[in-house]
Amino acid sequence: MSIFRRTTRLPDDVRRGLDLPAGDRVLAAAELLDDAWAVATFRAVHVTTEPPLSRPWTAVDRAAFDPITSEITVEWVDDDPPLVLALADADRTAFPQMLRERVQASVVIAETLAFTAERQARVSVRRDHDGTLFSQVSVDPGVDLHDPRVSRRIDEAEANVRSASGLPL
Repeated sequence: MSIFRRTTRLPDDVRRGLDLPAGDRVLAAAELLDDAWAVATFRAVHVTTEPPLSRPWTAVDRAAFDPITSEITVEWVDDDPPLVLALADADRTAFPQMLRERVQASVVIAETLAFTAERQARVSVRRDHDGTLFSQVSVDPGVDLHDPRVSRRIDEAEANVRSASGLPL
């Protein structure tokens, strides 16, 4: 791979259509197979579909890039369905790496709890774009939050990460 790798330039009309708040800026962009764009900014991930999507980095639970299909699957901390982004040219964009970096930058500390091989909970302290710290819990489908043993483990993990980051309990 060349150190002078060309990256895809976001068209001006797409950039203007993002209507970014003051202080935000485009960090990376990727053209998608459906002619939409995925854009990473300092504050959020944007997709120029109809309707457009804009979610803060703290809303991303995890993301995975499949180099064979050039698809990125983004999973959210809420119950929204995963977002699949089919990149038009994965070799000409820094978007997958920037997505990873921005999500990681929002995580201050995290703990994963395994309930079964397929069911986990992630308890973390996240940093919003303005520096505000808050705790967040995301669980895989099938994790029973009404089970007292599950809720006790999650509460303990949340207390641990809040204490470790200096947040009040």
